[in-house]
Amino acid sequence: MTPGDPVRQQVCVRPGTVVSLVLRPRTDGKRWTALRSSAPALVQPSAWQLGADGTARASLRCAGTRGGAAGITVLAKEPDLAGTGGVAFTLQVNVVPHTTAG
Repeated sequence: MTPGDPVRQQVCVRPGTVVSLVLRPRTDGKRWTALRSSAPALVQPSAWQLGADGTARASLRCAGTRGGAAGITVLAKEPDLAGTGGVAFTLQVNVVPHTTAG
């Protein structure tokens, strides 16, 4: 990773899981602005809150019966610039169904 590249993380969960995401303020002066899911039918952002201290909190609800993967991206921008900003954090959520025995 080089400076300015987004942070990338991965998590595997079971269907129906709710993931709580807490993003602390950035040290480079950029502020969190938005959260998006590449597959909202599989992983749906159900809450997004920005605190006065710069901390962003989100809840991600995973589909209850099916598996697959979704990329969650969080945008950040300089507080004094217009626009939505660029991707600063990416979370790959893999929803893995329970295995069933014969």
